[in-house]
Amino acid sequence: MSKIPLRYPIILVHGFGYRDDKRFGYWGRIPQTLEQMGCQVFLSGQDGAGDIPHNGQFLRERIDWVIARTGAEKVNLIAHSKGGLDSRYAISVLGAGEKVASLTTLATPHHGSKTMDKLMNLPKPILGLASGFTNLCMRLLGDQNPRAGQVFWDFTTPYARKFNKNCPDCPGVYYQSYAFIMAKPGSDLFLWLPNRVVRKQEGENDGLLPPESVKWGNFRGIYRALDNRGVSHLDETDFRRKPLMLYREGQAVDILEFYREMVWQLGEMGF
Repeated sequence: MSKIPLRYPIILVHGFGYRDDKRFGYWGRIPQTLEQMGCQVFLSGQDGAGDIPHNGQFLRERIDWVIARTGAEKVNLIAHSKGGLDSRYAISVLGAGEKVASLTTLATPHHGSKTMDKLMNLPKPILGLASGFTNLCMRLLGDQNPRAGQVFWDFTTPYARKFNKNCPDCPGVYYQSYAFIMAKPGSDLFLWLPNRVVRKQEGENDGLLPPESVKWGNFRGIYRALDNRGVSHLDETDFRRKPLMLYREGQAVDILEFYREMVWQLGEMGF
């Protein structure tokens, strides 16, 4: 595949529990791969445990900053997990839609998680301890306003229904989404337990979310690995920095090739 510069720059929008960092980047080899294609690539930099309104505002300002720096009229957003909700809020509620050409979401909980619905029924002291510990960790990593307790609620299905009603798609913005599947709990050491729990509640998943939860806009399908491992929520952003062969419509593609193909298609659509 030859180089193809997109019409607009890309902002990679990370998900919950992590911050963009040059040394331990959320996106692994992906930014460099896209830059080699001729794309302008920027990182979002919002709080890892910030709630959607806070992160949406940060992202809205980040979009303005990228446009001012590059001279572009718009940007393309590629968002993973909760980053997709932050992006939709910035587009629909905060008026960023006129400056966004496309939003691609990867494993974003657009319709919430039934598993999280169950977990939110745990005793309040347990939830408080979990959110407090998460907030402390994220502050140490640089978060300005972590609100993990609210974010946990943001992942529930009742919140998703309310969010989707209040954040309709913006005319003029192209929306597309992708889903991924782990083959079995043992496929990912970090996500074996969540995968097992979600599997009992909602069926096949990537360690956190089932396909039905992440469909939005033009749904581009479910990706699985060729071997018995599958594709985990961490694999989706090249967490291990190793080749991962995916399977889609009879074709084998590396995780980096997946991003190349995605960006190539956006370029062909004029974005």
